[in-house]
Amino acid sequence: MLPGRLAALPPGSFARLAELLDPFAPGAPPVSLSVGDPRGAVPEFVTDAIACHAHEFGEYPPINGTREWREAAAGWLRRRFALPESAIDERHFLPLNGTREGLFLATFVTTPETKSGARPVILLPNPFYQCYAASILAAGAEPVFVPALVENQFLPDYAALPETILRRTSSAFLCSPSNPEGACASDEYWRTLFMIADRYDFTVFADECYADIWLAEPPTCALPVRFAQCGGFDRLLTFHSLSKRSALPGLRSGIVAGDSELIAKFRAFRNYAGPQVPMPIMAASAAAWNDEAHVAANRAAYAERFRLAGRVLGNRLNLRLPAGGFFLWLDIGDGEAAALRLWREAGIRVLPGAYMGHETEPGNRRSNPGFRYIRVALVHELSTIEATLGRLADLVGEPVREVA
Repeated sequence: MLPGRLAALPPGSFARLAELLDPFAPGAPPVSLSVGDPRGAVPEFVTDAIACHAHEFGEYPPINGTREWREAAAGWLRRRFALPESAIDERHFLPLNGTREGLFLATFVTTPETKSGARPVILLPNPFYQCYAASILAAGAEPVFVPALVENQFLPDYAALPETILRRTSSAFLCSPSNPEGACASDEYWRTLFMIADRYDFTVFADECYADIWLAEPPTCALPVRFAQCGGFDRLLTFHSLSKRSALPGLRSGIVAGDSELIAKFRAFRNYAGPQVPMPIMAASAAAWNDEAHVAANRAAYAERFRLAGRVLGNRLNLRLPAGGFFLWLDIGDGEAAALRLWREAGIRVLPGAYMGHETEPGNRRSNPGFRYIRVALVHELSTIEATLGRLADLVGEPVREVA
């Protein structure tokens, strides 16, 4: 049981998946498509940087990163988001031990004790990355789960919330490209969200760790939209990760960028919490932020996997290819029943969509926006994906019955 406020959290997605599947033997040699764990060779420049700077493990790292890292981070932010040099400097970003660390801690520096005389509210999409809910509860705020449905292009309609909620809102999470659906917020969507944030005085947490993985075109991102809107980054913190961009999840390295006043508060908080990024890791991270060739190669590999998925599944399931990210979000009737069947009959491990969602009507499983879905991570080599998706389509190409 987690202590204090976090005791209210249900078991995590993968703990629930283990409870569902582990009592049963897999029906074939197991293949996991449940975890978004990028695969591939680590770029040589990453291992070289760590080796060259290994002696620096003997030193305490600076909380705001090394000069080399800061220059690389600023350069990437300007290039990637077409921002003028004057728009981004060292006041606007910090290194992170992966985006999860930043997303979890962000609420600690932005959540007041009360908002409009009541317990503050933090908005999050439903389905959602589990870290959001943990962060909200740990900060003492009330989570408000806003459905991301096919009817609203899998993006939460924060603008439709009642004023009684918005007046109490201290921050709002948005993932774009979204996990699990792969939906991308448009320029209009971002502008509307920032207009609401300005009106009701709350912070936008833009989780954009999949921003460099897309199929047709780069997603519209928060920093350039906000800069065009107000000439700065007021009320915005955006999070980016080398786990996804560079397929380096074990490096545990990311960036938080945005409002200089919020970044200053974040820096002060992290000085107490102490989550510095080791200097050899920052050296490798700087090399990764400076290089685009490996990112383009990763993106091309994902695009090839999605083309293959389209060929294998297109005529047997109502396949919708995502705009970004590396997940399939497949509507198969009952995601939990499908996940259990795939494991017991074919050894295929997928994540039921309900395990990333929240019931809007307690006790009604169908009210969970993820109920009908499974999330499938396309992180393996092509031969594994082709064989596994073919078997998946054979087994759940028709709606499956609900788990009792």
